[in-house]
This record gives sequence, C-alpha cells and structure tokens, in this order.
Amino acid sequence: MFRPLPVSFCSVTSGRGHSLFPSRGRKMAPTHVLRCCQRGLAWIPVIFIALVVCWSYYAYVVELCIFTITSIGEQIVYLIFFHLSFIMFVWSYWKTIFTKPANPSKEFCLPKAEKERYEKEERPESQQEILWRAATSLPLYTRTGAGAIRYCDRCQVIKPDRCHHCSACDMCVLKMDHHCPWVNNCVGFSNYKFFILFLAYSLLYCLFIAATVLQYFIKFWTNELPDTHAKFHVLFLFFVAAMFCISILSLFSYHLWLVGKNRSTIEAFRAPVFRTGSDKNGFSLGFRKNIAQVFGDQKKYWLLPVFTSQGDGLTFPTRLVNVDAEQATVTLHPEPNKSSADVPVSPLSESQNRLLSNEQHANNTGDHLANNTLKSAESETITISMESES
Repeated sequence: MFRPLPVSFCSVTSGRGHSLFPSRGRKMAPTHVLRCCQRGLAWIPVIFIALVVCWSYYAYVVELCIFTITSIGEQIVYLIFFHLSFIMFVWSYWKTIFTKPANPSKEFCLPKAEKERYEKEERPESQQEILWRAATSLPLYTRTGAGAIRYCDRCQVIKPDRCHHCSACDMCVLKMDHHCPWVNNCVGFSNYKFFILFLAYSLLYCLFIAATVLQYFIKFWTNELPDTHAKFHVLFLFFVAAMFCISILSLFSYHLWLVGKNRSTIEAFRAPVFRTGSDKNGFSLGFRKNIAQVFGDQKKYWLLPVFTSQGDGLTFPTRLVNVDAEQATVTLHPEPNKSSADVPVSPLSESQNRLLSNEQHANNTGDHLANNTLKSAESETITISMESES
C-alpha cells in the first residue's frame, strides 16, 4: 500500500547543502510532534484501567481475603474463583488491545497505471469509471449511498464490504465496528471476538467482586467489624465494582444484540447499501450462523480469547443471491416459502462456502440453474431463493 513520505523526508537541497524548501520542513515538525503526543495521550484510558485492575487485585487478595476474612475455607474458594476470572479478563483485554486491525489485501489496491489515471482525473464521473473497471474482478456487494464504488482516498484502496476508514488509527479496517479508547485500538474483524469476551469477563469479574464483598461491606458500614486499614479498600472496592458492572452490562448487552443480528455498530446506525438499496439485515444469516461467524464452528473455543472467527474479513455472505450485471458476483437475500438451493456462481470465498454449507442441496442445483438460465433473457437480475433462519 502506497503512502506518501512526509515532506521533511523529501526536501531538496541546493549545492551548498541548504534546503530549497526550508519552510515545509519546519511546518511538518510541529505536526509530527503533535501526532506523537496524540498517540501518547491515547494510552491514558488504558493505563487508567490497568491501574484500577491492579488496585482491585491488591484490595481483594490482600485487604479482603488475607486481612479481613478469617475462614480458611472461604479464603481458598474466593481466591480460586477470583484468579480464574482475573486471568480470563486480563487475557481477553490484552488480546483486544494488541491484536492489530486487519487491513484490505493488495488485490483491493488500484493497479499503478489505474492509480495514476485516477489521480490525474478531476471529474468524479471519470474517477468512478476507473473504479468500476478495477472492481469488476472483486467480490463487492455494497455501494455508497449514491450507488458508487466505495474508495478510500487516504489509504488508496477500494473498500471491501463492511470495511471503513478509522481516522484515529489512520487506516482502513476490515469489518470495522468502532474505535474504542478504552483499548486504544480499532475493534473489527481481527479482534471483535476478543472484545466481546473482554466485556463478558470484565462483567463477570465485577459481579464476582461485588457479590463476595457485599457482606463485608455491610459489616464495615454498620461497624460490626473494627476500623482497620482494610475498611477503606473494601468499601471503595464494592462501589467501584458495582459502578463498572452497571456500565459494562449495558454495553455487553448491546453487542450481544449486534452479534445476533450480524451487524456492526456502524451498520446499526447506517444500514449498508446494496445494489437493490439499503438493507439493515443484509448480512444476517439467522441467529445460529450469525453467532458462528464471530465465534467460529467449534464451541469448545468460544470462551477462549483465541481467533476462531469465520472467513477472511474481505467477503461476507448476504441474504439474497443476485447476479450482478457489472460483476461476476453474488449477493444473498431471503425469499420465504421457497425451497433452499445454492448456486456455484464465482467468486465465492472460503468463508462464504463454509457459512452456506448447510444450505447446499446438490440434487436441486441443476433444476434451478436451468430455470434461471431461461429467466435471464427477460431480466438482468436472477434471483435464487435461499432458506433463511429466523
């Protein structure tokens, strides 16, 4: 992917060694420093969360379990379950932060000759003609609101379906959901499962702390226990756990709803646009398959922060299969009260084949192909109904 070098690196010097464009180099320096400061400040929310987690570990293990609880059996049980939730919470949080967002592959970049022509063209109509020619071999189903090819001038790539440019990360992110300041990273195809597990385990962590601290919170509050240095930690630990629990619960519930509908946060606010128009349920394949697309086919890995999401992030099956007049691509839509079938129209990615494997019926393929071939002479669009799950 081509990215222009900063002006300070491209300055031209005279024979005496003086830059012919000294003002440009000086102008770029403050911008570069500002960018570095922004990147540094972006870690403040993550550092804050890390400090709170470290303090909660000390307050629970040392102040509560060691100095406050007198029963050995209760200490052991509390410490075992606390450390299990703590390890899973930290593991998923780490994966969410340090998993690099997935970017479009080289096939979505314009060829060198086409890129030069695109940059020289001043008319949007001519630029779109170039993009349409370049996109004929790409599995693109979504468009802009005006029906044009989605192109990122910043990254100089044709955007795959569900891909968006993140201004904070300064890159195009596959299946971008949102940029989260609490993890200082973009949540998208490569780490969305980790983000869901992070919310789940952080909620479990806070619930466990609040539930086990509650009785000692009441005892300290009613002065049943003597005032010690542990009192402040126990009281404050309960308030912090309860506060985070309430805030995380709403966010976790919302993202579970998004997973069930197979939508990203961006698509929930702005429905994706297909050739036939916008459709907020365009990528929904039914509840079970929507869950499998994020968490994978093997349920034994669902609760572990390891990557098991289906597909490559570049192509996604949709609800209705339409042959695109400009492209040899397919889209999927539901058509109720019809038998299910699958048509081997290329290109279908590996992820699409796997997600649609349960919908394939080889015995009916020949009949549907014959019927749709006769209909193609009368209409530009061939619709093959597929069975959808409610």
